[in-house]
Amino acid sequence: MAKRKGGKSLFSLSTLLASFFGAAMIAGAFAYFNYKFSEYKFIDFKEWSFYEKSDIFMPKEERYIVIFYSSRNKGSMEKLAKLNLNNPIIAIDYYNKIYPNSKNTTFLRAGTNTSLKFIQRFNIYEVPSMFFIKRIKETLYKQDSMIRTLDKLDDLKDANYE
Repeated sequence: MAKRKGGKSLFSLSTLLASFFGAAMIAGAFAYFNYKFSEYKFIDFKEWSFYEKSDIFMPKEERYIVIFYSSRNKGSMEKLAKLNLNNPIIAIDYYNKIYPNSKNTTFLRAGTNTSLKFIQRFNIYEVPSMFFIKRIKETLYKQDSMIRTLDKLDDLKDANYE
């Protein structure tokens, strides 16, 4: 082992512990970052106002499929209205167009602040995107799946969602 002047070892115990502690801190920060961005988010319909035509939407079902879409994509609203999946659908339009509800799909719109909060909270980068939510309390719902970006809305009719 290499020796320095004065007879002390080049690789002292304090140097070894400091490097171990530094590596542990980096690993901890990495794990926290991954946890923070993979945890599921909550939405409280009492705090955020979504509109169903001119009325404020209050959810009634235990579980929903949430689809964030763009009404500027040709035929998107018609395709969503015709969808018949195992759970009711909440369709939130980026451009806030009013569209009549269908049997299984509730079309919602929101103010700019609510839309921005929604996009930020759920880290939505592309449309259409979808995920599940399930009821925790009266108006509090928890994200119950990863957010899935669809290439097009036609992908939904071929999938089997529970």
